[in-house]
Amino acid sequence: MVRQGHRRRRVRALLSLETGGPETLQLVDTPDPVPGPGEVRIKVAGCAINYPDQLIIRDLYQFKPSRPFAPGGEVSGTIETLGEGVEGWKVGDRVAAITIFGGLQEKLCVAAERLLPVPEGIDLAQAAAMPISHMTALYALRDRGETRPGDTVLVLGAAGGVGLAAVELAKLLGARVIAAVSSEDKATAARAAGADDCMIYPHGPFDKDGAKALARRFKDACGPSGAQVIVDNVGGEYAEAALRAIGWEGRFLVVGFPAGIPAIPLNLTLLKSCDIRGVFLGACVDREPAKGAALAAELFAWWAAGRISPQISATYPLEQAGDAIAALSTRAVIGKLLVTMHG
Repeated sequence: MVRQGHRRRRVRALLSLETGGPETLQLVDTPDPVPGPGEVRIKVAGCAINYPDQLIIRDLYQFKPSRPFAPGGEVSGTIETLGEGVEGWKVGDRVAAITIFGGLQEKLCVAAERLLPVPEGIDLAQAAAMPISHMTALYALRDRGETRPGDTVLVLGAAGGVGLAAVELAKLLGARVIAAVSSEDKATAARAAGADDCMIYPHGPFDKDGAKALARRFKDACGPSGAQVIVDNVGGEYAEAALRAIGWEGRFLVVGFPAGIPAIPLNLTLLKSCDIRGVFLGACVDREPAKGAALAAELFAWWAAGRISPQISATYPLEQAGDAIAALSTRAVIGKLLVTMHG
C-alpha cells in the first residue's frame, strides 16, 4: 500500500535504449514511478555525472542494467512518496543517494536504506555532487589507506571529482599532499583544494625511457621516503610509474582506470613491502549500509561547517545531460559536473 496517494502522470527521463555513447541517449516521457515495499519516490533536484556513467551506457561497467534505463548514479532531492514498510523518513525530507543508475530522470524510486539525509543550509541540487566523490575519497584514505597525520599522499588524477575530494580530505586528515595532474589548469585547481605540491605528468603512451622518466618524476615529487599512500584514479601506464615512488610499507589504492587497466609487476610490492588495495565504494555501501550512512553524515557535517566543498565546474539541464557525459569522457573536466531538473 503506497502512502501519500499516487497520481499517474508522466515524467521526463534520459534513457539508454541501445548500447553506445551519449549520442544514443533519448529524452522521453515515462510513467510516474511507483515505489515498492521499502522504497521511496524522490523528486530529483540534481544528478551528478561520474566516470561510470559513460561506461554503463556502453555495457562496459560492472553492473549491466536491463534496458531501457537512465544513467546517473548519484542524486539528491526530496521524498515525495513513501512505499509500504518505510520507517524513519517522511514526505518532504531532503535526501541524497548513490543509485548506480537511474538518476537522469525527474523522479526516481530508491530503497530507503540507500538514503542519506541532506542538512539544511546545503544547496539541495549541489548535494548530489558529494556522495560518490567524497565518500570514495574518505573510504579510500581512511578505511583502506589508513592515512595518518604527516603521511605523504600522492593523488593521481587529482583534478577530477574523486581526485579533488582526495586532495581536500587528505589535507583534512593532516597529510602532505602531492597532486599529479595533466595540465597547469588542473594543477591550479588542485592547489586551491589544498595540495602542498603539484606535478604535471605528460600524456602517454610511453616507451621504456619515457616510463622510467615518469617514475623518476613521481619519486622526485614524493621525496626520498616516498609516498605512504597513493590514490590512483588513472591506472594505465601511470600506475606502475607511481607505484615505484611508494614508501616502505605504503598503501597503493586502486580507484579507477580511465587510462586502462594496468599490469603491475608484483616484485615491486616485495621490494617495498607495500600493499595494493582495492577501493570499491558501491560494494562497501551494499554490504554495510550503516557504514555508508556514517561516511555521508560526517562529510555533510564537514560541508555544512565549511571544511569541505565539492567543486562543480559546470551545470547542465536534463535535456543536455548527454553532453555532460560526453564532456567527462574527454578527461578534461575539473571537479564535478551536475545535471539539474526543471519542472
